[in-house]
Amino acid sequence: MEDPGRWLGSTPLLDLEDPKLRLRARALTQLCKNPREKALAIYGFVKRIPFAKPFKLRQHTPREVLDAGRGDAPDKAVLLVALLRLVDIPARLRYVELRGDILRGLTSSMASAARPVAEIWLNARWVRTDTYIFDAVYMAAARQRLKDSDWEWGYGIHRNGHGIWNGVDSAFLGGMPTEEDPMVMADLGVFHDPLTFVSSDVYKAHHPRIARAVHWNMLAPLMDRVVRDLRDDITGPDGASVKKTS
Repeated sequence: MEDPGRWLGSTPLLDLEDPKLRLRARALTQLCKNPREKALAIYGFVKRIPFAKPFKLRQHTPREVLDAGRGDAPDKAVLLVALLRLVDIPARLRYVELRGDILRGLTSSMASAARPVAEIWLNARWVRTDTYIFDAVYMAAARQRLKDSDWEWGYGIHRNGHGIWNGVDSAFLGGMPTEEDPMVMADLGVFHDPLTFVSSDVYKAHHPRIARAVHWNMLAPLMDRVVRDLRDDITGPDGASVKKTS
């Protein structure tokens, strides 16, 4: 049987010695009584970070994501894994290749997209979730847009997908395990962090790294504008909560 302890250490991207990261992990979990409570406290913190699509020339470190207070899927994934490892909970990322249809509404310019599904070692088994990617405001707005458009899929989610993880069962934005999800084209394997994924042979076989990064950065401003518009549906442009009527 695989030793989950191999998914506890630092990597070139995961600097677990960073004092601000260590302090945040301790503050989030100091009142927790068991690993599940610790995992849920960290998950809740990362989930609340607003989803955004920033321009970037390299993968961000957990500390950079923490300082920015916003991020995309790889950004939030790297912070989640780092904080979990800091409280001795093994964590890793299983990357899956999704059909570009899942991004309808955000962009129509990608044939496929890789998604980091977090795998967290609790109660002697790996539990999976990708629901940490989108914060609650984004999820509510995206679901409303899908309903209004009569779409099942789009904005990165399924209309009836899971919105929250309970710390016991796996939970997915697509509403079903990745091996059953019709949006999943391929399971690309498990990795420590986004940098080890984009440096891997499996990634290089699918994508010229520079070309892929340039493509995403060209799309980032447009996608970020859609994300801001989605938030305005729920909160209003001044940040106040509003009730959408349709």
